[in-house]
Amino acid sequence: MNSIGAFEAKTHLSSLLEQVSKGETVVITRHGNAVAKLVPADQSLDKRRSAEAILRLKAFGQSRSLRGLDWKSLRDEGRM
Repeated sequence: MNSIGAFEAKTHLSSLLEQVSKGETVVITRHGNAVAKLVPADQSLDKRRSAEAILRLKAFGQSRSLRGLDWKSLRDEGRM
């Protein structure tokens, strides 16, 4: 995985896209902090996979119970 500053990425975008098209991943940084990642298009999540993950999370939540407790009370208990 390559890392490049935002200014340099803007200047060399076409060569970065060429690298990514060959399967590489490029992280774009600003002031040393990662702000974006260029990945090959076929590696990005598609809507079907996202929808399946949401359905699995919903099913997981339906099979769990707070046993009569209120979630807001549980949340606030840790704030005191």
